[in-house]
Amino acid sequence: MSLVYPDMQLSEVVEEYPSLIPVIHRFGIYLGLGDEPVEEICRKQNLDTDFFLTMINTFLNEDYFPEKKMQGFHISLIINYLTKTNHYYQRHQLPNIERHLRSFISMSDPDNRSLTLIGKIFDSFKDGLMKRIKKDEKEWFPYCVALSARQAKEHILPLGTKGADEGEDAIEALLTDLRHIMIRHLTGEYDENLCYAVIFSVSTLSRDIKQHNRIRYRILQTMVAGMEHNGR
Repeated sequence: MSLVYPDMQLSEVVEEYPSLIPVIHRFGIYLGLGDEPVEEICRKQNLDTDFFLTMINTFLNEDYFPEKKMQGFHISLIINYLTKTNHYYQRHQLPNIERHLRSFISMSDPDNRSLTLIGKIFDSFKDGLMKRIKKDEKEWFPYCVALSARQAKEHILPLGTKGADEGEDAIEALLTDLRHIMIRHLTGEYDENLCYAVIFSVSTLSRDIKQHNRIRYRILQTMVAGMEHNGR
């Protein structure tokens, strides 16, 4: 997949890759893009064009991940992007999946033994993700900001790099389990459109979280580890 550059029309990029729509929303950019190039849209939105393009290209390209460059951005840019990503999960993707999933379960054959398991797996995933988001907002991100300003206090140091990724693999694995069960083990009568809607939305969220986690742990966590080391 080719990279996006400053002189390219953002509308053409989004037309080719509509999965970018929620990503540009995190930067305050919405549809009705017109014909303006990326750099002009970023200028009008008062955005760092280089940072915007790095996040876009990281999301689109599995093999594109310039760690050194990303670690060179100010930590506030990283945290702001991750915070808005969390808000998107909380306010849009989770409610969307839950709405489709509850409808799918209620309209399916009640004798389908996998329905209860599917519901429980989603509830476990939602609970784990919401707890992580709460920890980000209340503990992890404030700690990162305080540390960057050399104002971190001794009693919150354990919230640093060693504890930031606890349980993350388990959260991602629950989405994989949910998708696998629906694809491999569904039986009986069910609404195919609702089934597809759940699978596609779960797959979209899974990919988004995977990209999100690369930034959380390979960039933010590494930056924080460096600041902790330098502050000793």
